Amino acid sequence: MIPIAVVVCVMGGWCTVYLADTLLRSSSSVKNRYESWLSSNGFTLSPFHIKWHTGIFNRLFARCANLNPHFLYIWFSAGMVFGVLAMFGSVVLLSKTLQQTLSQMMAETPQGSHEQILQVVVPGVNLPVSQLAYFFIAILVSGVIHEFGHGVAALREQVRLNGFGVFMFVVYPGAFVDLFTTHLNLISPVQQLRIFCAGVWHNFMLCVVALSFLFLLPIFLFPFYYTGAGALVTEVVEGSPSSGPRGLFSGDLVTQLEDCTVRGVQDWHSCVQHLSHNPQMGYCVHTAKLQLSWSTGRAFKRLDGTMECCGNNSLTDFCFSYSNNVESKLFTCLPVRKTIEASRTCRTNTDCQTDFTPSLCLIPSLENQTRLIRVKHPPQTDMLFVGYPSHLQYSVSLTGFVPRLAFLHPDLPVMLETFCKYLVSLSGALAVVNAVPCFALDGQWMLTAFLEATLSSVIPERNNRELIGFFFLLGGSALLAANVALGLWMVTAR
Repeated sequence: MIPIAVVVCVMGGWCTVYLADTLLRSSSSVKNRYESWLSSNGFTLSPFHIKWHTGIFNRLFARCANLNPHFLYIWFSAGMVFGVLAMFGSVVLLSKTLQQTLSQMMAETPQGSHEQILQVVVPGVNLPVSQLAYFFIAILVSGVIHEFGHGVAALREQVRLNGFGVFMFVVYPGAFVDLFTTHLNLISPVQQLRIFCAGVWHNFMLCVVALSFLFLLPIFLFPFYYTGAGALVTEVVEGSPSSGPRGLFSGDLVTQLEDCTVRGVQDWHSCVQHLSHNPQMGYCVHTAKLQLSWSTGRAFKRLDGTMECCGNNSLTDFCFSYSNNVESKLFTCLPVRKTIEASRTCRTNTDCQTDFTPSLCLIPSLENQTRLIRVKHPPQTDMLFVGYPSHLQYSVSLTGFVPRLAFLHPDLPVMLETFCKYLVSLSGALAVVNAVPCFALDGQWMLTAFLEATLSSVIPERNNRELIGFFFLLGGSALLAANVALGLWMVTAR
């Protein structure tokens, strides 16, 4: 369900705006000045919708449209081809997404929604509140670039641009361009198609640019940050198993999880997954040390079937299982840090036979799915994590960029990475959604212009072509509406 706090904040904010607008319009002393100010500055207010329209950017659009006519012709022609392909591809993509959603709804055990290419995003539900700024800025940038493409393409095709504007609907920002409709109707269908496809084309290119920047970020930041040395801790969730006097702290550089080397954030996640999906690692302990530290105690079964041999509930002692030449399964209670300190990892006793001193492989006897993980972050003492590996993974925020200078903030690369990822996701989603042949979206005009350009000689009657387009638009609209409705239900109701 959508958090009540989010609903209250949104509704409260819009009620305040609407109430203030109503009071100013009803006041005889300020009504004329208020409405004049709104009109002169291009503001329009309605319930849950604020729009700002201006012509101050028209000269900028005109300059961009006249930069290099030959290049722009090739650029927008390529965009036209991409737009037509995207129009058909979006239908296939939405059909597949709808099929996946229906399969999840009918499944007894819900599958992970991360497998879906498209997913409805609701702030405060499946979008962390801490990342709302990235989300809204990325949406606004994607919308501005989208409309910038329409505006430049229109001016290049000799269609007058009346103005540019931005708006906010409920909580979602956006942008628009105001084109002179008469000019737009006079040009050929191919010219119209270049204009209508320019938006999704620019969104796609924005994805390419953001993705390229994301991959080249280590090169761009090389003078200030270095990579490949480990995963730098930027934040530790307070009260989590990773915190504490011997836990991780902001600024620690994690270099190893057990015998798995960590050179960056991706290695960290891979190592955690590896340790999670494989049996608990053991540790080579010298036989003499084992006999000296051996603590008597009867082993007993836990409720989950695993064995426990430390009966004093000590936080420093662990029950270890091992085997020797006489018995196949023995248990002993040992102080965990002293036992595994500087010990090699192992799976069986054979892995410990490289030492001249006789050693055995001791494996911590833990509850199912929990792990003992030794986290190396020199020069500090190793952190010993006990619990579910996923808790370790999500209780620590990391970055692969290590500052070369003390005054550089470690969060800057993380912010750039996060914003680029949002830009790729949202700009790509905007391209897909706008390419759908659906009423009131770019896809409607793209489909109409495409049918006019391709079917005029085959179907001379304009009404017949419009009827064909209407049924295509009806199907596309129903497909998009079904995806949005079921996606919202999956996100908020389940």
